[in-house]
Amino acid sequence: MTDILIIGSGPAGISAALYAARAGMDTLVVSSGQSALFKAHMIENYYGGSIPGDELYEKGIAQAKELGIEIKEDQVVGLGFDGDFIVTGEKSQYKAKAVIISTGSARKAPPLPGLSEFEGRGVSYCAVCDGFFHRGKNVAVLGSGTYALHEAMELSPIVESVTILTDGQTPEFSLPDSVTNISVDTGKIKELTGEELLSSVVFEDGKALDVSGVFVAIGTAGSSDLARKLGAVTEGTKIAVNGEMATNIPGLYAAGDCTPGMLQVAKAVYQGAEAATSAIKFVRSQNK
Repeated sequence: MTDILIIGSGPAGISAALYAARAGMDTLVVSSGQSALFKAHMIENYYGGSIPGDELYEKGIAQAKELGIEIKEDQVVGLGFDGDFIVTGEKSQYKAKAVIISTGSARKAPPLPGLSEFEGRGVSYCAVCDGFFHRGKNVAVLGSGTYALHEAMELSPIVESVTILTDGQTPEFSLPDSVTNISVDTGKIKELTGEELLSSVVFEDGKALDVSGVFVAIGTAGSSDLARKLGAVTEGTKIAVNGEMATNIPGLYAAGDCTPGMLQVAKAVYQGAEAATSAIKFVRSQNK
């Protein structure tokens, strides 16, 4: 059991980790090792002078490790709660009293005709949230990675069948032998169709798959994907927070590019510190 678990190792996540650890909290950072900083050739509008993005990232990681903060490389695919927070990664599962999401800005959904038009009318971004509405029916999951498989596994016990649609991509997973109602279709998708509600996925070769829902799980689980799994309020692809970086879920916080506002290192560092300060207060109140 960890006091504060931080998802993400960019400026917001490491800033939060530093504040949490210095306050005596048992602190764990779980990260895929990816950061938008790697795409920044040079950071020139940050205190202290110009520095390459990847160098700034590595300095942050080194600083955290010098303080004894544990950083686990794992891709988080799920977030739950059973009295404590349960963070599910591809490699392991973790429990914490408080969680700070700092996974950066979410990726955009693919530009498939019908995808945005049927959002909330058959298209969903959270199996845990909306799977119940499709119980006993045939559904699909859009994606080719382990996150897509995770969402399919969440749906499997409550639906008739799940088809993982890779849209022409090679699957990055193997289906478990224990599950019999999940299949994979690698065909290229032409469009999603229906009238008031989504009813089918049409492929470029002309065939159609009748489904009541399509769950989007492209690439890895984004910040808003994780937040929605617990019922946290989101604003589009961003997580809604108050001035203390708290979501509407007690003990769940967010910081950095995954929150509304500027996409800047300065903002991320500040919000990480603010989120950690709030999480520290929360954990101490729970320990009384």
